[in-house]
Amino acid sequence: MNKLFSTFFLMAAMVIAAPASAENPSHVKQLLETRSCVGCDLSGANIPAAYLVGADLRKANLQGANLTDANLEGADLTSANLQNANLTRAFASNVSLNLANLKNANLKNANVSNAETTGAQMNGVDITGALVEGSGISVGGD
Repeated sequence: MNKLFSTFFLMAAMVIAAPASAENPSHVKQLLETRSCVGCDLSGANIPAAYLVGADLRKANLQGANLTDANLEGADLTSANLQNANLTRAFASNVSLNLANLKNANLKNANVSNAETTGAQMNGVDITGALVEGSGISVGGD
């Protein structure tokens, strides 16, 4: 009986310690090949330095995604979920973030100029060292 409990607790600990990654691999592939992934599940995706110029990511779930150093120039992220996403040093000029969820997103040292942000949720956005101009993103959010 002790072996059964030991095995159970060991397996439970492994499940709890496993990293959470829910992205759909075929959606990641689609995004990188076509730069279009409307409504895709990219939550937790690890795609640093991705070339996503003009990408269509409307309604995409990018919660917790790693987009460090990504080039998102001209991307459409309308209604996208970017909560807890890492956009450190991302280049995101002329993007649409209308109605996007940017809660607790990391935009440290990013370039976010001329971004549309009407209706975006921005509580807790970290813009330390970021170049933010011509955009509705500011300290304090919303």
